[in-house]
Formats: sequence, structure tokens, C-alpha cells
Amino acid sequence: MKRKCIFITMMPLYLIFLSLLLTGTAAADSHSGFIGAETCQECHEEQYASYAKSIHSRKAIKGPASQDACEACHGPGAMHVEKGGGRDVDIFSFDSDASASDKSSKCLECHQKTHDFDVWDMGKHARNEVSCDDCHDMHNNASQKPSQPEVCFDCHRGVRFDVSKRSHHPILEGKVSCSSCHSPHGSISRSMVKTDDPQELCYSCHADKRGPYIYEHPPVEENCMACHLPHGSRHAKLMAQKVPNICQDCHHWSRHPATPYDGESGFTGSGSSNRFFGRSCLNCHGAIHGGNTFENHALTR
Repeated sequence: MKRKCIFITMMPLYLIFLSLLLTGTAAADSHSGFIGAETCQECHEEQYASYAKSIHSRKAIKGPASQDACEACHGPGAMHVEKGGGRDVDIFSFDSDASASDKSSKCLECHQKTHDFDVWDMGKHARNEVSCDDCHDMHNNASQKPSQPEVCFDCHRGVRFDVSKRSHHPILEGKVSCSSCHSPHGSISRSMVKTDDPQELCYSCHADKRGPYIYEHPPVEENCMACHLPHGSRHAKLMAQKVPNICQDCHHWSRHPATPYDGESGFTGSGSSNRFFGRSCLNCHGAIHGGNTFENHALTR
């Protein structure tokens, strides 16, 4: 009976302690600085409307809407509202003078969880102070999204020029994109290509050029770009030069003369021959990547 009385006497003290604990937690939440997207919408109607149509607003993909909506990226807005608003007033703005690393860090708070960003800091974009919002519009409606090449060409204007040449990879046609070969979110390889060996990258599409061959053309094994340009060329098949000039860069003195062939020069021998006029090395050496018969050890057809 005595123990029961003691428990009843102490019970109100326990309830008082619990009440104070809960009150303190609630007070902490109310002063955490988060005000909700509805408050943001009162002043930023246009921005909120575009955000509502973007992929970030979809709760199904656990975007900012699943957390604190606008404040997931821009930070708590209580002080911003209390001071009457204004650009950069106690709020993080992507239009401000914030550094590229600070802006990217905001995005990486969520996107760092994906494997695409494991080497972001080692990539050329990060080293050149390119931030996420230089390429991505966080409020952009998916239906209004520009094509990937359009975004890349804003900076890589030389590539835009190359892919507009008569011979080019079908980037403008939409059959391949920049990210088919490059990793825009970082890579330890040169030019942020997706493989350490450029050959393997080419073979992912041009598997018929992989071989193995009985007789292999050495430049093919070494680097496709010894003869081909990756984005575009004025010559057929993305060749760096037209044939026979590109062949004579290596085959300069043996077998055939090193001078361009014309109507008066050709094979040496008992007399001059004009049978090379208007022709190319490929008329005879058609197995340019490699040969699989013992008869075409000179890569002849």
C-alpha cells in the first residue's frame, strides 16, 4: 500500500517532465526556420508554378517535395520572410554570386547518393567551376527541356561547328548524344570519355571493326583517332584527311613514292603509269582495318 501511494505521488512529476520535453521539442520545430512552400508561393508565384511542373516536385521520385519543397534547396525561409524578402536576403539563391562549388554542393546533398557523381570533383567540369545550374534548370518543365546537344553547345562551340560538317556522328539527328561517349558528371579519363581506352568506346558501336584480324592495320589497334575525327570532318567517314593524303602520312617512302599521284606518276618501273589518276589507296587496299586471309597481308581486297 505504501509503494502504491509513492507511485501515485510521483506520477504527476513524471507527466510534468514529459510535458516539458514535448513542449521543448515543439518549440524547437517552430523555430527551425522552415515555413513551407505555401508561404514561398505567396511572393514567388511564377517560380512556384514552374517548380510544380518540374521533376523535383514529384514525390514519387523522392524529390525536394518529399522533404521541404523550396527550402530543401534554398534553405530555411523564416528569416527571409521576417526581413521582408529580397534577393539573397537570408536565403540561398542560385542566381547569386555564390561559388560554383557551393551551388553544386546544394544539389549533391541529394544527388551524391547516385553512382554518377562519385568522381564529380575529379571531372573537368568541376575543375573549371561549372556548377549544376549551368546545365540544369531546377524549375524547368520536362516538356520544355532543351536537347542535350543544345545545352552542351553553349560552351563547346567548336564541337557545334564540327558536327555541322558534311561527315559527322549523328548527334544533330538525335541518334546519339554527347553522353553516349562522355560522362558529364565527372570522369578520371581524358575529355571525360566513358572508358579509359578510346578504342573500347568506339567498339561499343563499331563492333565489326574490333577484329581480331590475321593482319591488322597498326593504327587501328593503337587509336581510331589516328585516322578519324570524333565529332565531324570535311572528308568522308570522319577522316582527318582525305585519301591518299592521310595514308601517305605514314606510308611515306616504302613501296609507293611519297609524292601525290597524278597523271604522270605512279608505280616505278619500265615506264610511268597514269592508272592512279583520280584514284585512291582504298581501290586496292580495301581491308583498311584488317585482313582475315593470308592472301591479303597487304590489306588488299
